Amino acid sequence: MDEFDRKIVAALVEDGRMTVTDLAQTVGLSKTPCQVRLRRLIDTGVIRGFRAIVDPAKLGMDHVAFAEVKLSDTREKALDEFNAAVRRIPEVEECHMIASSFDYLLKVRTADIRRYRAVLGEKISSLPHVASTSTYVAMETVLDAGGHPRNRGRA
Repeated sequence: MDEFDRKIVAALVEDGRMTVTDLAQTVGLSKTPCQVRLRRLIDTGVIRGFRAIVDPAKLGMDHVAFAEVKLSDTREKALDEFNAAVRRIPEVEECHMIASSFDYLLKVRTADIRRYRAVLGEKISSLPHVASTSTYVAMETVLDAGGHPRNRGRA
């Protein structure tokens, strides 16, 4: 990746709906070379896709909890089984293997604490090799994964 590729990526991170014409102008290229570079960035997986960033609160999904998960077995087969199963739980937004006293950290988004309790009890706790869980409930999102600050009407 060169400087133009980095500029293309940065511009699209800022505005993924930017037209190729606007993108080319922003990064200082003509349209065709910009299109070629964009296609290469997509084909090589540097750019993995484009999506809408929605406000979960406006969809009634503003309860966020983080669940620490400790497994009873951490051999490779057990990890693969857990990984495959956790990917099938739609409420789990993120799942990270952690180097700590527990094995995984899950970000779980639900409508409310009751729904979270059901997801934890019926889905997460029954994942393969789960020995125990511990939950932390987020009281406020200050900065989200997309780097978008959240404020509650404060300047």
